[in-house]
Amino acid sequence: MSTYTLGVETSCDETSAAVVQDGATILSNIISSQIDSHKVFGGVVPEIASRKHLANVLPVIQEALSQAGMTIADIDQIAVTCGPGLVGALLVGVTTAKAIAYARKLPLIPVNHIEGHIFANMLGRATIPAPFLCLTVSGGHTDLLLVEKPGEYLHLGGTRDDAAGECLDKVARVLGLGYPGGPEIERAAASGNPEAFDFPMVLSGHKTFDFSFSGLKTAAINLINHYRQRGQAIPVSDLAAAFQKAVIDQLIDRTDKALREYSPAALLLSGGVAANGLLRQEIVRLAEHHGIAHYIPEQALCTDNAAMIAAAGYHRSLMPGFSPADLTLNAYPELPIYGLKPIL
Repeated sequence: MSTYTLGVETSCDETSAAVVQDGATILSNIISSQIDSHKVFGGVVPEIASRKHLANVLPVIQEALSQAGMTIADIDQIAVTCGPGLVGALLVGVTTAKAIAYARKLPLIPVNHIEGHIFANMLGRATIPAPFLCLTVSGGHTDLLLVEKPGEYLHLGGTRDDAAGECLDKVARVLGLGYPGGPEIERAAASGNPEAFDFPMVLSGHKTFDFSFSGLKTAAINLINHYRQRGQAIPVSDLAAAFQKAVIDQLIDRTDKALREYSPAALLLSGGVAANGLLRQEIVRLAEHHGIAHYIPEQALCTDNAAMIAAAGYHRSLMPGFSPADLTLNAYPELPIYGLKPIL
């Protein structure tokens, strides 16, 4: 008998609800974007995000059920992002999910947002060989995880300062390219020369799987200001291409180092920045170089969405010792990934 999971995602600036069958088949995945509301500010304003989630969450859930051809009576369990993210935004989703679970007597499954991005790779697939290495790259996170099996994660490295997506957004804003910055940088870079500027490869010679993008961001902004102070035209396409390459080179460098150290069975990519075409190409090239399988979500599943939350919730419900959350479930803006284990 199939299990139908309703997923709810409100961790940042997208209100999403989805119905997923058996953790793999998407029956609906509705996303209400807030980009236009935040674009004028050049980034997400938490208070605005929370208010938009309050207005949108119930209509989005109803649309997800309708598109799936279901009512709430057909749902077997509900999965919701409880962290990490913006606390006000998270509270909207968590409170709504708790209310539905209580009213319908449904199991309530809390999901870590980063774990959700990993499980985006499971959608449409029966299985992925383990152990696997997953690079998660978004506006708020840059993490390299060795996944021994669902629920058991070895955190190899993370960013010491800015996340990669945040870094792309900030440089795009200084260049006047608009928001969100990652896609704008990619568009500008398409006609540029990635070798036009030599940005630093931070931490490349160190024995670490960590990332650092703050210095890279500062170098790019200083270069932009240098052109402006001299009254010279900024070579936007070349700068965007070189900067994008520098960010991706660092991601690939640490990932390659981890593949050599741990020899996993597969390489996964996840997170909003996973939609970047150059990064996707480099991940495929790297996996093929190491002779292992690679898995990348389709672009629509890279950004925040509830289908990945439903998938993660379904698989979490199958883990040994799992028990649903009760009504004390809260929002946890700094939540580490479940099962996080230190490197010994």
